[in-house]
Amino acid sequence: MDMDSDQTAPSAPDGSSSAPPALISLMRGERIQAHAKAVDASIVVTDRRLVVASEANLMLDVSFDRLRRIQFDIERARPAALVIVPEWPSDPPQVLSVPPDQYDAMATLLSYVGMRIHPGS
Repeated sequence: MDMDSDQTAPSAPDGSSSAPPALISLMRGERIQAHAKAVDASIVVTDRRLVVASEANLMLDVSFDRLRRIQFDIERARPAALVIVPEWPSDPPQVLSVPPDQYDAMATLLSYVGMRIHPGS
């Protein structure tokens, strides 16, 4: 999903909006690279940062150089767990449940973030 600040997000196949929460505003020229939905929040990755937001709250907004670790655990018969640990203690870690129908979107998101935070990429 490559979308810039001048475009609108596409609709999902079921007709629902696949758009990130309205709390996430893009900076001029910033582009959305990936977006996935957790049970209670959305995760949006742009070419500059990672954002976690619910419909009502901006939970995390960090540039890639402020990400310390991301862990994605899949278990049988339960939603996957996504753990996002920022570098700075002032940015709260996020633990999110991810339903199986979001695994493909999450794989794209994790791949992009992994390439951005890995030294030498």
